[in-house]
Amino acid sequence: MTIAPVRPEAAQQSAETGLLGRPRWFNTLFGTDVWERFSFYGMTAILVLYATEEKSGGGLGMSKADATLLFGLYMASVFITSVPGGWLGDRILGSYRAVLHGGVTIGLGHLCLAVPHPGFFYPGLLLIAAGTGLLKPNMASLLSAFYRPDDRAGRDAGFAIFYMSVQVSALLAPIVVGVVGERVNWHLGFGLAAAGMAAGLLQYVRGSRHFGDVGRVPERAATPIQRDRVRRASLAGGALLLLGYGTDAALGSFRIGHVMALIGLLCVVLPVYCFTRLLRNPLLTADERTRVKTYIWLFAASAVFWAMFLQGGSVFTLFAKESTDREMFGTTIPASWFHAAIPLFVLITAPFFAWLWTHAGSRVATAVKYAIGMSCTGTAYLVMSLAALSASGGELVSPLWLIVAYLLLAAGEVSFAPVGMSATTAIAPATFVSQMVSLFWLSGALGGGLGGNALKVSGDDVPGPGYFLTLGLVVLAVGAGLLLARRPLTRRLGV
Repeated sequence: MTIAPVRPEAAQQSAETGLLGRPRWFNTLFGTDVWERFSFYGMTAILVLYATEEKSGGGLGMSKADATLLFGLYMASVFITSVPGGWLGDRILGSYRAVLHGGVTIGLGHLCLAVPHPGFFYPGLLLIAAGTGLLKPNMASLLSAFYRPDDRAGRDAGFAIFYMSVQVSALLAPIVVGVVGERVNWHLGFGLAAAGMAAGLLQYVRGSRHFGDVGRVPERAATPIQRDRVRRASLAGGALLLLGYGTDAALGSFRIGHVMALIGLLCVVLPVYCFTRLLRNPLLTADERTRVKTYIWLFAASAVFWAMFLQGGSVFTLFAKESTDREMFGTTIPASWFHAAIPLFVLITAPFFAWLWTHAGSRVATAVKYAIGMSCTGTAYLVMSLAALSASGGELVSPLWLIVAYLLLAAGEVSFAPVGMSATTAIAPATFVSQMVSLFWLSGALGGGLGGNALKVSGDDVPGPGYFLTLGLVVLAVGAGLLLARRPLTRRLGV
């Protein structure tokens, strides 16, 4: 694949090749994301298991429904923080420094989780969420800066290959962190995730010389007045939260569910606020405003996708622990190891989708690619409904059910997520790329909040066949709607 730079100053950097003949800037971003994904997937592989473990076993002793809610809202908070993270990258820090500061914050969060005291657990989650929200949208913006704006096919394929490459780390993380967390010590497992993030930061700092001037300064720097306004609003918001939750704690009524309720509210309010602010911005042209308005339909579809996909790390993990026969070769396979199935299958399926998008070019619209991803995800839930039906009598079912479902989830992710990021950067107005990528991840916040509440709302402790069947049919219906609306969506979006 040819990787075409946007800016003349990046051309020389792109011509320098390193590992596997790739540009050195690509190798640096690749290495950084590999280690960031190691820390992320390692931590999330054991999060629900740690939360549901009895306190006598070193866990939090949560119910399964509350643990899935915690997981969903944690994932939602990761996506929510991408909104201020994208703004900071666009207007204050530049994408290079935003990624660096985000990585440091993630590392500090993992160190908190490694401390064997429950008081460090929730601050650690908040730090990881804040750091990831700063890192992820700006990493995508930094990557997209090395492609021509009109190179749609190359960008789609490039994001798919990049997405595939980092899955090597995501494959190893649940195995390494999972066995240490489940078999040795939960906090030692979290500590391994911290070490992975430290390695990623070292790779990033050492290789950043290959970026040239790309990402060093914000695309459209905020004025001093704008900076002061944001600083005052941030301080006021922080003081309000401190006062509210401080009073709650002083009265003895504070529960972590009160923080979860705020996150759930933000999942709904923030998308409305961000789209309204962006659409009212006078810098947008009429065509750009039309594209952003139409993008709301893709945003809604993305929220449904993430609501289903993110349950692979919570509801599917609980099914692996409670309803799956994990005896193999005389030993019990850790439930967290099943979390490695998705990156494994991403590695297998991503080359096919990269080849498909490259050869299809502009003949396959973004809405169709979205529909393919939704169909794979919906089918995964139908498979799980059959597995849950087989386990409804209390019997343990074959792990092949989960493996097939994870294969379909991986195919859905590869078809959906890289294309979604690529399409978002292509649709975005020139000086709002990071903020538009933040909106793409904000759809994940809404989806994470919805998905996290699904099991609790259903009243089930372990999901049954009706749970999986209902959600599967919802996803398939959304995919069919995208197919039916593909022509007007393509005409208005231009992708």
